[in-house]
Amino acid sequence: MIGEELVQLLTPEGERVSHPEYESSLTNDQIVSYYRDMVIVRRLCTESTSLQRQGQLALWAPIQGQEAAQIGAGRALQPMDFTFPTYREHGIAWCRGVPPADMLRLFRATSNGGWDPQKYRHSVPTVVLGNQALHAVGYAMGVQRDGAEEAVMAFFGDGASSQGDVLESFVWASSYNAPIVLFCQNNQWGISTPMSVQSKIPLYHRAHGFGFPGVRVDGNDLLAVYEVTKRALDNAREGGGPTLVEAYTYRLGAHTTSDDPTRYRIDAEVEVWRHRDPIERVKALLVREGTVKASYFDEVAEEAEGIALQLREDVLAMGKPDPITIFDHVYADEHPLIDEGRREMVELGVAGGGH
Repeated sequence: MIGEELVQLLTPEGERVSHPEYESSLTNDQIVSYYRDMVIVRRLCTESTSLQRQGQLALWAPIQGQEAAQIGAGRALQPMDFTFPTYREHGIAWCRGVPPADMLRLFRATSNGGWDPQKYRHSVPTVVLGNQALHAVGYAMGVQRDGAEEAVMAFFGDGASSQGDVLESFVWASSYNAPIVLFCQNNQWGISTPMSVQSKIPLYHRAHGFGFPGVRVDGNDLLAVYEVTKRALDNAREGGGPTLVEAYTYRLGAHTTSDDPTRYRIDAEVEVWRHRDPIERVKALLVREGTVKASYFDEVAEEAEGIALQLREDVLAMGKPDPITIFDHVYADEHPLIDEGRREMVELGVAGGGH
């Protein structure tokens, strides 16, 4: 890691450290609660991987190693804020209150989304790489014109940061001083393309070229991610415009369940990052400071196991959707081409005619 360019408040060994611009405001109860979030999200992720391997999901995008980046950012949000995820933001969805089973509906191929975005203030997953950044900036410009006191946050990876859609979103966000946080989880690998090939400079430096601030945070440090994201969100709500946050983290597992990372990564690299495990880091802090009983960790693991087993039960109980529902929610209003497609499917006898 690049020390002086990296905001860090908690070392891999669980020791608090100071930073000249940021300090942790989290209470012990919050840290304990966010530890629970990370453990549950990781257990849900491993269960989802198992479901895919057993043929129950078409695909799954694991997040092992990125839990602090997502829980830290997710818990920094206010209820009125709105988020735009990729297909990997399971931790953000958890923080926004999306039921675990709904997170898997897209991967189970029973839904084109999985939940009502307005209910959870969390958009449905975007599979088209980087597209959600443009959606988010457009939404933020709308928020700005409505005079609403809320912030918008878009999530994308280091690979997506090379996409034209993401760079174009930077232009619009800067030009209109949009109330948005552009949150890049730099997990070092754009599938099999290493970060060294994607950029010759730290990603957060790109923001400066577009005229707004960027900051790199230790993405495996829950405390630092929370503080950096909170400040960026507060700045957006107060009219300060966009911020690019680069969460410097690592994907411990595969890009998706169709990927084999052993073909392009060496084991030694992975082991270095296992030492920086975000969950173990917070656990070490809690043990060091003696603020929870030793039994707490077993209780959280047991709770996570129960939630994972319930997820499996809910996923296996999902029925197949009526094919006609593919035409629902395409546009806000009726559209002649959508109506035509719906009629043709009904005439072919492969779907019902209800909405």
